[in-house]
Amino acid sequence: MNILKLSWKNITAKPLVALLSLILLALGVGLISFLLLLNQQTTEKFERNQGGVDLVLGAKGSPLQLILSSIYHIDNPNGNIPLKSVKPFMNPKHPLIKKAIPLALGDSYQTYRIVGTNHDYLDVYEGEIANGRLWDGDFEVVIGAKVAEMTGLKFGDTFHSAHGLGEAISHHDEHDFRVAGILQKSNTVLDQLILTDIRNVWLSHASHDEEGHSHDIIEEEQDITSLLVFYKNKTDLRTLNFPRGINKNTDMLAANPAYETARLFEMMGIAERALRFLAFAIVFVSALSVFISLYKSLKDRRYELAIMRVMGSSRSKLFGLITLEGVLLALVGGLLGILLAHVSMSVLARYMQDAYQYSFTGWQFLPAELYLIIGALVIGFLAAIIPAIQASNTDAATMLK
Repeated sequence: MNILKLSWKNITAKPLVALLSLILLALGVGLISFLLLLNQQTTEKFERNQGGVDLVLGAKGSPLQLILSSIYHIDNPNGNIPLKSVKPFMNPKHPLIKKAIPLALGDSYQTYRIVGTNHDYLDVYEGEIANGRLWDGDFEVVIGAKVAEMTGLKFGDTFHSAHGLGEAISHHDEHDFRVAGILQKSNTVLDQLILTDIRNVWLSHASHDEEGHSHDIIEEEQDITSLLVFYKNKTDLRTLNFPRGINKNTDMLAANPAYETARLFEMMGIAERALRFLAFAIVFVSALSVFISLYKSLKDRRYELAIMRVMGSSRSKLFGLITLEGVLLALVGGLLGILLAHVSMSVLARYMQDAYQYSFTGWQFLPAELYLIIGALVIGFLAAIIPAIQASNTDAATMLK
């Protein structure tokens, strides 16, 4: 019997002891792997969806909520602001602002948000039309690739919007939105949005009063949800003081996406560090469990080891036999942990899909996971060194007496 088969047979001879070591190691490695997967995909999506926006103007309230709702579309807005309040910032001759894109939120279709904006919004994420064309007339929309996939909407189809983001509150029955185009998949927030002219959002809300009479849209009297601002020169001293002036001298809130996103990750980082500490503690306990199980088994196997020495096995072979047992336990436990992490991430991905329409995957494998497996093997080897040294020092003559 070769040394690998013998090591595996020794492990399976006491399945409950081996199972405890495997579970502990799998939990520790799995938790670390899960945190790596979550952090990697979350960071990628936040960086990609920020789109180079330098500042967001919106209603007073939480700056983080303003950023989440206006850039990442995963929260409710603080409220609305009058269009006339931000008109000066949309002037092409503004000394500090290169471009400003208005957004009007509040409606949805099957939980996918309808965003009133202009064609410049597509340029932020380099959106391209896959089928049809950009919206042009009243109640025409362009839908993201994911919206088309999940709702079944096609070019030329019509649908009713619903008031409210996520879960519908009420339906607008006065007008049908018509799909004028479908976007190519971009792996950005565009994939999960329904885009239309901002005037169409106003029309859907103000087209009729309580008595059923129609209203004309007077642009200056309308509200928007937020304004995405892009600076001409980010290092200009006036640019650095611009948000402070908005917050101090107006009824609007100016929020910096980079700062608020960093603050969000810092808050998340506290929980992540706590979980990572717990994971390393579990891995340490699992290493201790491997050491104890191998150390205790030596008492029951000394006669067996003495027989192996008499049969010609060298000290190095006995050393290798015990260390291989520790390495095999660590390898199986590490692989089970990686599998557990990816299954858990798949479960979370379905929740994120249902709650926020964000696409995560449990089957993205990271190079860092290979280092996790190598680390697990090193832990198994170190845990087995002392028992292996004792096994290699077995005195066959003394034992057989």
